[in-house]
Amino acid sequence: MFPSSHQCCLSYGLKWILCLGLLLIVMQLTDSCYGQESVRPNIVLIMADDLGFADLGCYGSEIDTPNLDQLAKNGIQCTQFYNTAKCHSSRVSLLTGLYCDQAGAESLERGTTIAKQLRDCGYFTAMVGKWHLEKQPTDQGFNRYFGHLSGATNYFTGDNTFRLNGKEWNDFDENFYTTVRNADYAINFLDEAISSQQPFFLYAAFNAPHYPLQVLQKDFEKYRQRYQAGWDAIRARRFTKQSEMELFSPGTVTDLGRPDHVPAWESLTTEEQAWEADRMAAFAGMVDCLDREIGRMVTFLKSKGAWENTLLIFVSDNGACPFERTKGREFAPYDSRSYWTYDTGWAHVGNTPFRYYKQNNHEGGIASPAIFHWPKGISVPGTRVDTPAHLIDLMPTCLQLGGGKYVSRSEKPNIEPLMGVSLAPLFSGQDLKQREYLYFHFGSNRALRQGDWKTVSFRSGPWELYEVSTDRNEARNVAAEHPNLVKQMSDKWHQIAEEVDRLPAKQRGPVGPEPQGGPMQKNGK
Repeated sequence: MFPSSHQCCLSYGLKWILCLGLLLIVMQLTDSCYGQESVRPNIVLIMADDLGFADLGCYGSEIDTPNLDQLAKNGIQCTQFYNTAKCHSSRVSLLTGLYCDQAGAESLERGTTIAKQLRDCGYFTAMVGKWHLEKQPTDQGFNRYFGHLSGATNYFTGDNTFRLNGKEWNDFDENFYTTVRNADYAINFLDEAISSQQPFFLYAAFNAPHYPLQVLQKDFEKYRQRYQAGWDAIRARRFTKQSEMELFSPGTVTDLGRPDHVPAWESLTTEEQAWEADRMAAFAGMVDCLDREIGRMVTFLKSKGAWENTLLIFVSDNGACPFERTKGREFAPYDSRSYWTYDTGWAHVGNTPFRYYKQNNHEGGIASPAIFHWPKGISVPGTRVDTPAHLIDLMPTCLQLGGGKYVSRSEKPNIEPLMGVSLAPLFSGQDLKQREYLYFHFGSNRALRQGDWKTVSFRSGPWELYEVSTDRNEARNVAAEHPNLVKQMSDKWHQIAEEVDRLPAKQRGPVGPEPQGGPMQKNGK
């Protein structure tokens, strides 16, 4: 028996309804996936090298940094963001969300990387610039890499550690300049990522303005007259600008003046002043170039329609560098044979208004500029945040926003638990999750911050104590007034150093009655 026409129509109708229902379900699932994908931001994480707290215009500098200043103006600018005081250890903490030795230091053997975890959840991952760790970025989760594995390089001729996607690279033509070439490859990788229609994570670890102070001639000439007033006047101007910008809460920062180990500018001969002004001009030109190249990356992302949903993070690896290692002084800083550095005079300016330098755990060594910009994801643009944050917080932030998961002990038995907290709540004006402490260590320098208090040991000298909520630049040591708190916090530092950071006993010895040496150490990059 054959079905009636009415039955046929009913049968076909039911089929159409079922098909339509299935189509709607598929469309809903597809929209859901696309919706989730569109919410997940692209992430561009930029780390400058040896850039002091006050070396950007938006942090008080006279150096022209319009691109970064604009990002700060339209994003979130942090005033209490911390690093680890040294190049390699900051890179470890940035990539892993762990303290340096806890992660296995340069080996990263007890950690994983942001790149690995985001790649596992669908991100295109790329890196340009300085690596300064073991193996290569392509061994640690990056699909693409261009840069140098070394801790410092000649800006005009490079070195033998340059790599492109794991292979040796030596195409150093007459127009080569590291900062510019890093941006070139960053844009190439961004273009590839956008074409792949994947969200992307780009880590741009510029070597600038780390020594040698080798600068493009046009950038050097631009600043050559700007520093003849000297470091005393320039630091005073930066401090005044910071005060006018209300960068710090009223009453929390005072003018420390020039420390004894920095000579008065007026005590220098005319020839010495000219040399020092040129050194700072070279440094300023390198920062100017860095800002310009970051601006070029931003312009590219805008041209591709990727800017609105890109989270750009800018940080520095440590405070300004005080090392005097100049060679080739007879050559101009735009000559590849030169190897200029500056020392404590200008480093003191770079870290305005703080004390000490790279490697030290006073604020001058560990406080960095930090900027977060994300047009689509930051609902409180133009915000200045004084909540303490740290490089270890970048891993949990990126994982939360990117939908990634931290590797489990079942996958990697020796993995250490994340130490950082996600900074995502700041993007909507919320408070961060409370943390018990922030821990610092490099060489013979130590510090611990708990809430409003910070205890710090300068080169194994006696523990000092500062109430940083009212004394951010550590002008008033109140250790003698709070001996019990000093003991409690220093004991906590030793506990963390042993149980969390896994420092050997040699690096956990008791402090002495005097610091070991002067304000700077003469080792390593």
